Amino acid sequence: MHLLQETIRPSADLRNHYNEISKQCREENEAVIITVNGRGDTVSLSYEYYKRIKARLELLELLAESEEDVRNGRVAPIEDTFGDLRAILKEGRN
Repeated sequence: MHLLQETIRPSADLRNHYNEISKQCREENEAVIITVNGRGDTVSLSYEYYKRIKARLELLELLAESEEDVRNGRVAPIEDTFGDLRAILKEGRN
């Protein structure tokens, strides 16, 4: 994964140069940080980049939950798990 480039722009630019900011996010895969009174307020990303980030975060959360399950002994033998899945699939066919 490469580092996300960032640009900082005042909130007035969002109103006055939206198309330019949108193009910058979409075509250059940049995050545009919008400031209000010189402080970071919001971040604009392309929709595609947002979806990729969201999917990665969801995967990381699942992995963290899985690691916690393993640490706390909340696991089952793989044979039991596959057996349960087979039973569920057979029920769905009937």
